[in-house]
Amino acid sequence: MKLIKWLDEYLEEYVLILLSILTVVIVFTQVFMRYVLGDSLTWSEEVARYLFIWMIYIGVSYGVKKGKHLGVDAFPMMFEKKGKLIIDMIATIAFFIFAVVISYFGLDIVLRVTRESAALEIPMGWVYAAPVVGMVLTAIRLVQKFIWQVKELKTMNRANSEEQSDIKEGIA
Repeated sequence: MKLIKWLDEYLEEYVLILLSILTVVIVFTQVFMRYVLGDSLTWSEEVARYLFIWMIYIGVSYGVKKGKHLGVDAFPMMFEKKGKLIIDMIATIAFFIFAVVISYFGLDIVLRVTRESAALEIPMGWVYAAPVVGMVLTAIRLVQKFIWQVKELKTMNRANSEEQSDIKEGIA
């Protein structure tokens, strides 16, 4: 249970940190070798590109987890707290559908691809798996977010019904 809780709290963060460190080390090594030693690595650009692709898709999940994605808030600003929450729930459902569709079709591509990368000669399925893994993680985070939103909506409804009953009884 502790492992699952740790993964829930830190998985994306540690993966993103690791990928960032690897990317910086590889690019720095390539620059050093090219401009100081006069030689270059044949595989560094490819690895850095693939690590960056993985960072992007894992970052989508991390953004959902932290609630840091950009959004248009002009329409929700016209509503009170409950209306904003309902609009956010609709957006969460739409994003979830998008993540599931991308995961489904992405997995189909991963299973069909037979090419290998040019410099590393690794199966390109490893690169094409980034959107699948990222969107599956995103879907999990969206389910977590939706559960929180439903709880929040129930709390609002409960508070609203208590307020209404207080008004009927003449307390408020």
